[in-house]
Amino acid sequence: MEPKAQRSRTADASAPARVSAIVVTYHTGDSLELCLRSLFSEPWVDEVILVDNGNPAPVSSSLRALQADRRDVTLIQGQGNVGFARACNLGAELATGRHLLFVNPDAVLQRGAAERMVEAGRRARSPWIVGGRLVDKRGREQRGARRELLTPWTALVGMLGLGSLEIVSPVFRDVHRERDPKPDTVVPMPVVSGALMLMPRADFVSIGGFDEGYFLHVEDIDICRRVGEAGGAVLFEPGAEALHFGATSRASWSKVEGHKARGLVRYFEKFAASPAERAAIKLLSPVIGAMLMARGFLRALVRRR
Repeated sequence: MEPKAQRSRTADASAPARVSAIVVTYHTGDSLELCLRSLFSEPWVDEVILVDNGNPAPVSSSLRALQADRRDVTLIQGQGNVGFARACNLGAELATGRHLLFVNPDAVLQRGAAERMVEAGRRARSPWIVGGRLVDKRGREQRGARRELLTPWTALVGMLGLGSLEIVSPVFRDVHRERDPKPDTVVPMPVVSGALMLMPRADFVSIGGFDEGYFLHVEDIDICRRVGEAGGAVLFEPGAEALHFGATSRASWSKVEGHKARGLVRYFEKFAASPAERAAIKLLSPVIGAMLMARGFLRALVRRR
């Protein structure tokens, strides 16, 4: 079924939106309401585009009611669960803002975050991306908001939990840098999180948007790498924060980890430097999948306790 977009009118139809926030939702839970409240109170967000990737009927109905009630909401429904990357691209196609703000439905923005992110990128070379800081309920920075480039080795270091050995040898350096001191200002960062990511719409189009070959996970790593390889800038704005609940979707852990494994293999094959490296990735792919599934199983056991 083709997606159906129900577009509302912005408060001033003659003025382009400054920031279009794009939220993809799939069995998200109660955090979606908190996310939307924060976006509606965000001064620089003039437009919210909701992509319903196949919620339960009562949720889809409530989203239609919200769209009918608000002039700044555009709702896309009917396409089913097409994956995160494709859903984000669908939202971007309808966006009218100069900047696109991709926000996970379980992220609650701190007021002023969108403006901070726009200002952070204003003098950056194009194409550019700015990521924000994700924190938990205690204000502690979460994994993923600032990362170094991913390689097969650093992926194994992360999956095996060997990052703690970084103090012994830099060979065990973890790509996740949330334990580093919080920067005082905007800093370059090879990879930021798609849970809170802003990009000029023109740059997003020029770079080709998200790679739809990824269904869930790794698409943010991919687009950051492509921006860097295009000579652009990827920046981390520590002053732009969002409370990130994480793992609110009712999607099964096995499906999530399966998508992550396939995404990692696609990423490594896509950016492999030689045919030999691609062949090595194919040999390693079952190992990557098995490790991720084992980790997901252990996490699921911990949550049930």
